[in-house]
Amino acid sequence: MDTATTITVLAQWRVREGRLDDVLAHVAGLRTASLAEPGCLHYAAFRSLDAADTLLLVERYRDADALDAHRQSAHYRALVVERILPLLADRQVELLQAR
Repeated sequence: MDTATTITVLAQWRVREGRLDDVLAHVAGLRTASLAEPGCLHYAAFRSLDAADTLLLVERYRDADALDAHRQSAHYRALVVERILPLLADRQVELLQAR
């Protein structure tokens, strides 16, 4: 696999007060569904030790087409767009590619 084509996604989410358990439950389903995608190489979620309401998602996709397929998937729309985003106070997403 050509690492120059792989895309790494760093998504930092700050969860609205009292909604962390809901978001974590959705993330568990999102991780399982995402890892079943043929172009998803890695998917992990981390909770900040310094800010309990902050999560960092680290995702890796085979290429830009695999990332696009992920974002267009039914599980992404149902879990991220419809359920998780309304529970977030802030969201920052960075796309990285090895050089």
